[in-house]
Amino acid sequence: MSVSRSRRQTRILVHSAMWVALSVVLIMLVQVPLFAAAPWMKYDMADVPVIIASLYLGPVSGLMILAAVSLIQAMYFGGDGMVGFLMHFIASGSLVFLTSVIYQKKQTLLGLVMGLAVGACTMVAMMIPMNFIFTVHFFGVPQEMVKEMMLPVIIPFNAIKAGLNAVISFAVYQMLIKRNAFFDFTEE
Repeated sequence: MSVSRSRRQTRILVHSAMWVALSVVLIMLVQVPLFAAAPWMKYDMADVPVIIASLYLGPVSGLMILAAVSLIQAMYFGGDGMVGFLMHFIASGSLVFLTSVIYQKKQTLLGLVMGLAVGACTMVAMMIPMNFIFTVHFFGVPQEMVKEMMLPVIIPFNAIKAGLNAVISFAVYQMLIKRNAFFDFTEE
């Protein structure tokens, strides 16, 4: 017997809320500054549950979960308000969306690795123009200072953050798959 459409949508909504809550808990528990020159740039694991959710529920659900997490982080956890929300959503959105889309097309180990690699590289690339746009125009940091920090701090920080989140997501997702821990939305 198949699950009705509204019941399936309710289950997806409940699972999405669970992934949002897990991301918010990780924001509260894990914030590690990686560079002394930029102590405000902190690594957090909030993208890991979002990536896993996007692999499980699809890219649109992943982006909706990311939007909720980004908004909560921006408003309540020092995420720099709406500018921080936009930067986080655009950067992490590229990681989440590309990982999920590539994995959906090729649901193999190679597809997962390719998706995570392309998504992580795109996230790092996206942060270059976003720092020149948002950091300069909205946070008032001189463009020359952003340029000086790009190679020694901004790019490495984003590469470490995207890389760690991709590797952790890969490991956790593989563990969940092996344990058959995902709920099938087509069953009663």
